[in-house]
Amino acid sequence: MDYTKWIRTKVGSEMIILNFAGAIVLDEEGQILLQRRRDKNAWGFPGGAMELGESAEETAIREVKEKTGLTIIIEKLIGVYTKYFDRYPNGDQAQTISFFYQGCITHGELISSNEESIELQFFNPDEVPDLFNQQHTDAFNNFRAQRVGVFR
Repeated sequence: MDYTKWIRTKVGSEMIILNFAGAIVLDEEGQILLQRRRDKNAWGFPGGAMELGESAEETAIREVKEKTGLTIIIEKLIGVYTKYFDRYPNGDQAQTISFFYQGCITHGELISSNEESIELQFFNPDEVPDLFNQQHTDAFNNFRAQRVGVFR
């Protein structure tokens, strides 16, 4: 079941609360995996919406696999980011609550693109481009400062 699509059939584009989870995924050299998102043509961390019955950790692992082809393990919670708002290209509005984790790759092969990604690329932490929203930027800044368990 796609929870977001289902709830949107009930409320249309009105402002709702949506829960997301994603991961800052590191390779063996310490480079960070980013996804150029098709919906906003901008870079961000792989992740996505929670489905009913899923934990935030399960969501992050599933979404990374779906978007990148890589299987990860979660190493730590970077933070929970709750007071953010977004308007999507289709007009949908949401207060977005996002759980960001740090993860490492256990296996898999990086895909080149998919229906939600224009491209996937590893970046040196000092060369990460601007990210598509403030939640991702705040999570990245906390990661760089080696903060964990952040909540805001």
